[in-house]
Amino acid sequence: MVRVLAVADEEVPAMRSRVRDLRVDLVLGAGDLPWDYLETLATLLDVPAAFVPGNHDPEVTRRSPAPDGFVNLDGQVLDVGGLRVAGLGGCVRYNAGGHQYTQDEYDVRARRLLRAADGAGARPVDVLLTHAPPLGLGDEPDPSHVGIAALPGVIEVLRPSWHLHGHIHPYGMHKPDRVLGPTTIRNVIPWHVLEIEPQAASSVAAGSGRRA
Repeated sequence: MVRVLAVADEEVPAMRSRVRDLRVDLVLGAGDLPWDYLETLATLLDVPAAFVPGNHDPEVTRRSPAPDGFVNLDGQVLDVGGLRVAGLGGCVRYNAGGHQYTQDEYDVRARRLLRAADGAGARPVDVLLTHAPPLGLGDEPDPSHVGIAALPGVIEVLRPSWHLHGHIHPYGMHKPDRVLGPTTIRNVIPWHVLEIEPQAASSVAAGSGRRA
């Protein structure tokens, strides 16, 4: 079991003093958090960490690919902290800001992500980490918070246990989980702690109990 701290969008100053008490194994950032905040969490926890950029994050370049201590998962499928995680950053385009894509551009990016998953080997994906939610599954009707139309198809193919995202601010209201097939979709703003069993471990355990 991997204990995960997922964070997005809203900085919680008290996290700096209490985060060690959470005793997590992995940090996942779903975007739109100050990089110095993420770097502080990574330093305090000293565990593997990965993120996808949100639409308010700085440009990701070769010289500045990610906050220190974090792996940039945007468009990639990687093993991080004992989990196989697929990532897709940004949101649906609503102005000229960075990390924004049209739905057609997201279709292309989603196909590339699925090819990356195929190239990463047979191990199942445990987490899909995005900044924005799927279209119609926890998004909002205003142009800046429309969900990504390609994501339900990505979930159908990758079948992750969890899809974690930010972008849709709860403003103090409870945002319920959504379920699509075997996948639980959760808005992690401002932070959530989850215990996730790697699917590969589950498969091995199931296989070890079979009789010839």
